[in-house]
Amino acid sequence: MNPTVARLTVRGLLGRRRGVLLLVVPALLLLLAVLVRTANGRDHDIAVQVLGTLALGTLVPLLGLIAGTGAIATEIDDGSIVYLLAKPQPRWKIIVTKLVVAIGCTTVFGALPTYLAGLVLYGGTDGLALGYGLGALVAGAAYSAVFLLLGVVTRHAVVAGLMYSLIWESLIGNFVSGARTLSIQQWGLSLARTVADPGAITADVSLPVAVPLLVLVTLAATGVAAVRLAGFTLAGEE
Repeated sequence: MNPTVARLTVRGLLGRRRGVLLLVVPALLLLLAVLVRTANGRDHDIAVQVLGTLALGTLVPLLGLIAGTGAIATEIDDGSIVYLLAKPQPRWKIIVTKLVVAIGCTTVFGALPTYLAGLVLYGGTDGLALGYGLGALVAGAAYSAVFLLLGVVTRHAVVAGLMYSLIWESLIGNFVSGARTLSIQQWGLSLARTVADPGAITADVSLPVAVPLLVLVTLAATGVAAVRLAGFTLAGEE
């Protein structure tokens, strides 16, 4: 961890329009949870729909995209990355620091609101809130790593991230069962199912498959991002 890089990354994420989105999106989730609970009372199926489809399926990847790409893509695009690269420090440390900040953002603005929304919708019964909170936490970490990598390798990181989230996970994943094995959302759901009471949460990927894939993808994306950043010159070009 590099404290200076971390401070600059936090300032960049929270001081721009991204900061507004990071605050507004979870606020809307919590507001919706209050409205749904008020209108329908404690309903398991509705809680699962809100927490699984909206929170884990939409909010968490969106926040991962905002935090992951925002942690480095803007610096590469505007050329300010050269100031970091000019410092005598390993490039991998820059990547790791930015990833830690991005994961912190998805935890604070994604996993925590998901857990709180679960408590509002269903209380602590069946471990539903805790399960989805944990699922959002681990999925947010993986999304952050993948989208941080996209921020390093392409200038169209946001578009590529949206294509993965909307086309692969939401569209193809709904019609092709095999595609769900490579879905970060399903990996998060697998851990959520393990924490919750039996039958409270369903997932299409088993835990022995989900955990290794989560670890592998997160570490691999981080490693490749560090290698690619190491190939940048002070002009920001490979």
